[in-house]
Amino acid sequence: MRFIDIQKQYQSYKQEIDDAIASVLEKGNFILGEEVQTLEEELAKFVGVKHCLTVSSGTDSLLIALMALEIGPGDEVITTPFTFFATAEVIALVGAKPVFVDIEPDTYNIDIDQIESAITHKTKAIMPVSLFGQMPDYSKINAIAEKYNLPVIEDGAQSFGATQNNKRSCGVTTIGSTSFFPAKPFGCYGDGGALFTNDSALEDKMRSIRTHGSQKRYEHPYLGINGRCDTLQAAIMLAKLPHFPKEVEARHQIGARYSEKLKDCINVPTIMKGNTHVYAQYTVRASNRDELSALLKERDIPTAVYYPKCLHKYPFFSSTEQSLPVAEKAADEVLSLPMHPWLEEESQDKVIQSIQETVNEKAIV
Repeated sequence: MRFIDIQKQYQSYKQEIDDAIASVLEKGNFILGEEVQTLEEELAKFVGVKHCLTVSSGTDSLLIALMALEIGPGDEVITTPFTFFATAEVIALVGAKPVFVDIEPDTYNIDIDQIESAITHKTKAIMPVSLFGQMPDYSKINAIAEKYNLPVIEDGAQSFGATQNNKRSCGVTTIGSTSFFPAKPFGCYGDGGALFTNDSALEDKMRSIRTHGSQKRYEHPYLGINGRCDTLQAAIMLAKLPHFPKEVEARHQIGARYSEKLKDCINVPTIMKGNTHVYAQYTVRASNRDELSALLKERDIPTAVYYPKCLHKYPFFSSTEQSLPVAEKAADEVLSLPMHPWLEEESQDKVIQSIQETVNEKAIV
């Protein structure tokens, strides 16, 4: 059983993907070829915003967003401690300080009720993460941000395809950011990412920063990076994009089936009202998580832990020993199960039955 089955996905769309790659190879325009612009147009339509900018990775997308907002030394950005390293990494890379706010115990997303008390005169942005595949309440977050005249950057690396009150992830904040890392709900076959915005001036600035701060050859009004999306990756994603909605629906169905069968024996994901969930990771939790993981491994069921160490525990992100108990408890208890659109019922049943039996026999809770 595979934890994520990228090979099955490729076999399902093999001819379309192979043809797309061959077309790029024939034309030989490997950097910012026509497929890149086409993909950006299609992704902007999908998300429901004016502008999409594809980039070299999800990490670079966050970095470009911060640079475009001119966030730097002495500034603070409010974010969550329970996420992948890159979220706080990019804040530190521009010289700013990540300010961590604890999370909700059920959704694992940032605790919105604690955001306002973390705002200071140094705060220059709020950067929530739509963790595991669903969005926090952006209507509340945006209201706080508007009160203090702050931009909001959605780190939607795990939630592309999810919705909140019928609006898609990456389309509800000042800037939306996502990752196309192969294991993501919508991935390429290398590194890739994208930025989304309705602000035309901001899009123009981010587009320049993506290409060494250049707007035309040898003119550099901004300090930038080499953050371009490869044409080959754009072509692969264009081939996959028409199939993405049915993959999202399959994720919904598998996640719902998992939850229905497991809800009486283990803590299953909570979906916030108004949200859909794309289950980038289908995550349960147990107080003796490591024992459960080991017992499932004995039955040839792969699992993973996202994330065993909170970001505020890294000394280069925080100068004090901050206590964020909800996030720390989650880091000790979460366990992600196999999840991908091609996970057959037979495999689902093996996971479900194994957890049910293990929980009952070993009193794992």
